[in-house]
Amino acid sequence: MTGSDEDPRVAGLRTAVSRLRRELAAHPAEFPDRGIAEEELAALAAMTVDGAPEIPRLRRSLLLIAGAIGSVSALSRGMSEVRDAVDLFGEPPGR
Repeated sequence: MTGSDEDPRVAGLRTAVSRLRRELAAHPAEFPDRGIAEEELAALAAMTVDGAPEIPRLRRSLLLIAGAIGSVSALSRGMSEVRDAVDLFGEPPGR
């Protein structure tokens, strides 16, 4: 297996992002900032390809996704999983 030395936090983030992307794609309702959520989830997915993502960029994407999804309760579990996965990376340097 080629990913045996992969950071488990990155693998967890990839899984959580993938799940939320599927849930968002299957969600029937349109909402104003759906495109922003889709773009930021794609950006998070891309960050997991190259190894350790930049923590400030992770947090920025998380905030944009949370703001874009807002109160769509059907996506709250997936959003929580992404937030938990990002939290495993810790705080950005300098805080």
